[in-house]
Amino acid sequence: MAERADVVFVDGVRTPFGRAGEKGMYWNTRADDLVVKAIVGLLERNTSLPKDRIDEVAIAATTQQGDQGLTLGRTAALLAGLPTTVPGYAIERMCAGAMTAVTTSGSGIAFGQYDVVIAGGVEHMGRHPMGEGVDPNPRFLSEKLVAADALNMGNTAERLHDRFPSLTKERADRFGMLSQQKVAAAYASGDIQPDLVPVSLRSDAGWGLATEDEGMRPNTTMEGLASLKTPFRPHGRVTAGNASPLTDGATASILASSAAAKELGLQTKMRMVSFGFAGVEPEVMGIGPIPSTERALKNAGLSIEDIGLFELNEAFAVQVLSFLDHFGIADEDPRVNKWGGAIAIGHPLAASGVRLMIQLARQFEQHPEVRYGLTAMCVGLGQGGSVIWENPHHKKYGKGR
Repeated sequence: MAERADVVFVDGVRTPFGRAGEKGMYWNTRADDLVVKAIVGLLERNTSLPKDRIDEVAIAATTQQGDQGLTLGRTAALLAGLPTTVPGYAIERMCAGAMTAVTTSGSGIAFGQYDVVIAGGVEHMGRHPMGEGVDPNPRFLSEKLVAADALNMGNTAERLHDRFPSLTKERADRFGMLSQQKVAAAYASGDIQPDLVPVSLRSDAGWGLATEDEGMRPNTTMEGLASLKTPFRPHGRVTAGNASPLTDGATASILASSAAAKELGLQTKMRMVSFGFAGVEPEVMGIGPIPSTERALKNAGLSIEDIGLFELNEAFAVQVLSFLDHFGIADEDPRVNKWGGAIAIGHPLAASGVRLMIQLARQFEQHPEVRYGLTAMCVGLGQGGSVIWENPHHKKYGKGR
């Protein structure tokens, strides 16, 4: 049997992320059109890749209905102009949809069954609110398998504050404020814009162009955050200022075997080292990335000290803080979310995993002293997902790899 193939992250792009709802910039834009736009933009950046060499298209969405249904990977492939010979499928693991699209299709590359794949995700939370149309089995409540509000992510975040008293509202607010400031600084230095695909917009005011994330609030202050309402419980600690907003957006990436990348003249931005998924109590789903990261580290034979850059999805500030506390990492450690995160950028559920990878890949270019990086996120219903990546620009890494 052939040896496992090296899996490399060739490139990734995303649409700007928009606020969900009628006032959001994508209210009149179809979900499938968002992900098609991302795929087309991705292929336009990688012209040496023949379209008929793409072996699979895996696209994630959490709420698979309407314009976000119909086997998205296949429909998006056809709409993006790929040959009819290119297959595709849809995938769903709530917040870790795109991450799972990457690890699943990447596993196919490692097993030698694919040379090149496209993996990504889309979520139009304005058109398709989380949980819309679902019918949870009554056994969940009658047999007390989960708490009645375990599907309410805000309540699960409040429970993290309850479980760990050291995770104070002040820490969460400060983390949220710094996320806004770091995203603003990354925009100011031009770090984020290169990987954004502009999207044309239609509204009552006419046509426009989305070129940046819509939810940013760079002028956020601790005083302002302290006054925000706590919608999930009276006198709670989770607010709109320390949580990710409801968001619309799409992501797409190209993965390949290192041999195929070399043959086709494709760049190598990262090498996949290992990944891990894990389950935890649904009521405290925010701690999910802790066991999934421990699993990924064990699979790679690494320790947390080997990780030089972290891209952690900021579904809630308290969720990231619980991860940092567990691993003994400071709240403001410069390795963590250097360009901010979902609190400022937004979290279009199934799309976010690839956003983390896009930012890590760009940071790898800037930091050849870093060998390993981590992308990790919590997942609804009590899960976590983590992927460890190696930096091909590392000073000790073989050139031309």
